Amino acid sequence: MEASVDLTETREDLLGRVLEFIESVRDKDGSIKYRARVREAIASGSRSVVIDYIDIINFDNELARNVIENPEELIKVFSEALTNIARTEYILFQGSLNPRFRGIPQSIAIRELRNEHIGKLVQVSGIVVKMTPPKQKMIKAMWQHISPECGDKFDLDVKSDIIEKPSHCRRCGLSSGIFKLLENESLYTDHQRISIGEMPEEVPSGQMPRQVQVILEGDLVDRVRPGDKVQVVGIVRLSGIGSSSRRSKAVYEIEIYGNNIETRDKGVEEIELSEEDIDEIRKLAKDPMITRKIIASIAPAIYGHWDVKEAIALLLFGGVPKHRSDGTKIRGDVHVLIIGDPGTAKSQLLQFASKIAPRGIYTTGKGSTAAGLTAAVVRDKNTGEYYLEAGAMVLGDMGVVCIDEIDKMREDDRTAIHEALEQQTVSISKAGIHATLNARASVLAAGNPRYGRYIDDRPLIDNINLPVTILSRFDLIFVLKDQPSLEEDRQLAEHITSAHTSFEDVKAPIDPGLLRKYIIYARRNVKPKLSEEARKMIADFFVEMRRAAAENKEAPIAITARQLEALIRLTEAHARMRLSSIATEEDAAEAIRLMRTMLESVGIDIESGSLDIDTIMTGKPKSRREKMLLIEDIIKDLSSKSQTACANVKEILSRAKEHGIEEEIAEKMLSQLLKEGIIYEKAPGCYRKV
Repeated sequence: MEASVDLTETREDLLGRVLEFIESVRDKDGSIKYRARVREAIASGSRSVVIDYIDIINFDNELARNVIENPEELIKVFSEALTNIARTEYILFQGSLNPRFRGIPQSIAIRELRNEHIGKLVQVSGIVVKMTPPKQKMIKAMWQHISPECGDKFDLDVKSDIIEKPSHCRRCGLSSGIFKLLENESLYTDHQRISIGEMPEEVPSGQMPRQVQVILEGDLVDRVRPGDKVQVVGIVRLSGIGSSSRRSKAVYEIEIYGNNIETRDKGVEEIELSEEDIDEIRKLAKDPMITRKIIASIAPAIYGHWDVKEAIALLLFGGVPKHRSDGTKIRGDVHVLIIGDPGTAKSQLLQFASKIAPRGIYTTGKGSTAAGLTAAVVRDKNTGEYYLEAGAMVLGDMGVVCIDEIDKMREDDRTAIHEALEQQTVSISKAGIHATLNARASVLAAGNPRYGRYIDDRPLIDNINLPVTILSRFDLIFVLKDQPSLEEDRQLAEHITSAHTSFEDVKAPIDPGLLRKYIIYARRNVKPKLSEEARKMIADFFVEMRRAAAENKEAPIAITARQLEALIRLTEAHARMRLSSIATEEDAAEAIRLMRTMLESVGIDIESGSLDIDTIMTGKPKSRREKMLLIEDIIKDLSSKSQTACANVKEILSRAKEHGIEEEIAEKMLSQLLKEGIIYEKAPGCYRKV
């Protein structure tokens, strides 16, 4: 690098060059660009003017280098120049304007911040992981010298976190007497600390994500919140300089004093694609077999599981979110749950999805707490300040969150993701901090059956250790069973042995890097709408599935509006896979096929053999619910006729048998009613309705 501008250059010379720069840069319409920005700032009540760094480079390379090398001095010069222009535009203008630099060509990774960057202006990108509430920082302290000789007031700049008492009076020059701090007459500015961390997808494999603390002041305060992807321009400095607690220590931490902070476009918008990439993607989309190739490219090393791989592909592409004028939102993200026997490659599928997604986070239920998944309020050990800290669902905003072993999570922790699954927000109210954070992520979850293996003659709710409130929020639920089959086992053995003996990777139809770019392009540019034929097909399927329940009150409900919305999301996602802006009948037919597959595997009432969505939505199919109501009536009837005012268990089982309820099922229902608090045991073996 060439030597920077000679700093012996007078401030007046620097100010002249900066004023020349401001007056010389023209906008597309020929107007003076920064004069217009000054007018906009004053009109909007702002005290900031954004300076595009590329304009400084085009004007004068030496000045541009000086901004990077000596930012503190240059920021003051730019502020003075902008303020002078503001006063020529508006004579009555009071105060000063702050320059906010943006677009520095070279961004520095958080983990690459080193000693040589101290005192320099840098640009870093990351995700906001912590944030303190706004506070007021004293920038000018007003002192009063109380002594027989003097009673004058004077102000001093506060240059550190510690307010130091003046050694002498700035008016009379004496050091005797009392110096009283006049807090109400001192000058303050808004002050906030945030921590920004590396993007999950940018962290090298097997390493901890790094963080750096950023100090925001003035109108930069409260511009961002945890989970936002930001680009920060600021001065690198050592933390704790001037702090009494730090004076005895030789080791300091790096922090950034923010000059500008901008929220980067969400999710896939921020990932740039070259013209060659876009040409290759469009060429790929013309292939009539593109959807099959994409599905075959999902975890190609894993044998079989076609429907599950298709569901993961649809989850990666996602549907189109809708925002209504009244403020209501309809989610576009697809949620998928996989319940499978041990050894069915669930974790491998999740790991692949987290790596291929434009933004993917992988976590396990055993190692995740409610705070780690959603958000937490934590206290800083050094300062005692409360921070709002973002969890996995917030950090995965506009991406994919893969939760493995969801059945191993503690009950309290599992309920934390209820709101994130449907409303796609995370609300937190702790330690005086009230916040609602975005969690617009698709969730791909996997878990093991309750008894180790999936038992076919038991309903889904008995097979999995998950509450129905979470089950009902998944668009698709798959059960992977490890069942012996001579032909299937032979092919599986061939696949695994060849994968272990061959030194070449299993070749996917589409390279993972290209598939990732394809997903990014599709999510960014393709917003499919349902064609009239697709709408009719979905509506007809919904009506047909519910017809039996409408015609016969005894028949169970096969599908609800929640599944109807899921069908629309799946149809849109299938159209996105083809880069089609119109979702056709073929897309709707494939969505219906997947939904029907799910209903036939997990939405079946085991006892009656009919489709019953209540198996998923409430955990109790219609036939079971009716039997429980019958047992309730038996207990009520027997209690009213008994002298003890309660129903004997033998009589209950006998009466239930008369109504066709087997003894074993009746005993289970009694314990269920007891557990739910509908009945209670008045005496040993004698029950009464609450």
